[in-house]
Amino acid sequence: MKIKSGFLLREIAGSYVVVTVGSRAAEFNSMITMNDTAAFLWKQLEQGATEDELVAALLAHYDGVDEAAARKDVESVLARLRQVNCLE
Repeated sequence: MKIKSGFLLREIAGSYVVVTVGSRAAEFNSMITMNDTAAFLWKQLEQGATEDELVAALLAHYDGVDEAAARKDVESVLARLRQVNCLE
C-alpha cells in the first residue's frame, strides 16, 4: 500500500495533520488529524509498507505493545485512510 500523491503529512504546533495539495485539493478539501501512532504508520505507508509490515513496525517501535493491539491499530488507521481515499 502507498499514500496517493497530493496528500502530505505535516506537523503543526505538535499535532499531525494531513493536507492536500495540487489537484487533490479540489477532490478533498479537509484536513485529517492524526495521533503519533497514525503519523508513524503514515510514514511507513509513504514507503509502500504492507499491512503485515505496518504491524511489525509498530511492534519494533513501541515497547510493550502486543501483536493483537498493533494489528487493531493498523486496521483502524487503514480503514480511516480508505474512507477518505488516501491509499493507492
